[in-house]
Amino acid sequence: MSRRSPFEVRLSVEDRTRLEERASSRSLPHAQVVRARIVLLGSEGARNVDIARQVGVCVDAASKWRKRFCQQGIVGLKDRPRCGRPRVFGSEVVAGIKAMACEPPEGREVPLSRWSSLELASQAVVEGLVEAISSSTVRRWLHGDAIKPWRYRSWIFPRDPDFAAKAARVLDLYARVLDGVPLGPDDYVISADEKSQLQALARCHPDLPPGAGRPRRVEFEYKRGGTLAYMGAYDVHGARLIGSVAEKTGIAPFMALVERVMTLEPYASARNVYWIVDNGSSHNGQRSIDRMAASWPNARLIHLPVHASWLNQIEVVFSVIQRKVVKPADFADLAALADRLERFEDRYNATARPFDWRFTSGDLAAMLERLEAHRPREVLLAA
Repeated sequence: MSRRSPFEVRLSVEDRTRLEERASSRSLPHAQVVRARIVLLGSEGARNVDIARQVGVCVDAASKWRKRFCQQGIVGLKDRPRCGRPRVFGSEVVAGIKAMACEPPEGREVPLSRWSSLELASQAVVEGLVEAISSSTVRRWLHGDAIKPWRYRSWIFPRDPDFAAKAARVLDLYARVLDGVPLGPDDYVISADEKSQLQALARCHPDLPPGAGRPRRVEFEYKRGGTLAYMGAYDVHGARLIGSVAEKTGIAPFMALVERVMTLEPYASARNVYWIVDNGSSHNGQRSIDRMAASWPNARLIHLPVHASWLNQIEVVFSVIQRKVVKPADFADLAALADRLERFEDRYNATARPFDWRFTSGDLAAMLERLEAHRPREVLLAA
């Protein structure tokens, strides 16, 4: 006959609540669920042999976790630290391979553009760091420090001598400040640009709708139906999109967009409407500033520095249009594409909220300082 355990389980209200949550969880590790059930059954006075039968473990396991809880509480239900298997590779090998991953392959006279974990493992053997090592081991080490030498991102050094001042001015406008003075309630900020070369691609065969375990399928072959341009103006603080469709970009289509916006309220009677644009041919240079001022005295054109379109909030809207309106492209003709673009405007404005823009002029200064540290020495000497 099995004797009763000398460890009597008594639960506080808090402990019982936590254990019941664990015992019914479908996301926790199974071991944690089983241990919680053992303790709960023990609190009801069940014997270890009965607990083991109900939970599906051996009697020793039921006795072990019951005892641990009585001695240490819920903390005792965790696994104790284990020493694990002894390391096969020393810390100098790990550090050496990580350092290698952070250097370009050509620096070691390896005819590659970037490393893979397999190439790093092979190079470590060639250089005598180890006699043998698997690519999965190297990948695990790199993953621990989030090192991914097979990936890359493009970047560009600012070449506008007034980059910091121009970009900071735009960021201040996003924060409703200009030259240190807060904007008034009748001042508005518009982010504008053109999205050109939108293609009306007609698929040769109809799409197949998604099904159980199967995504939507789009025919690879298509017929070209021409291109058009979408001119967009986005009220940064009002989250309002105003756009127009044109055959192509240019001064005339852009000014037509400006006219559409500036004849609408509240912009028509605003004190100032600041238009943030990049340096595209439709609105670059002093001529564009003069042209805007002559047509609309309360409109002020603010140019971003060269290569800073990423600071233009309309580009975020364009990315939404590209993902939700254009792709995957399947339009019978240009009229169908234009119709969808125009109807999307009302749908977007019905639920749009201002972007949670967090990149400030202070962040810009820190970024430019980091870029300067990477500028090639010969460029610094030439300057």
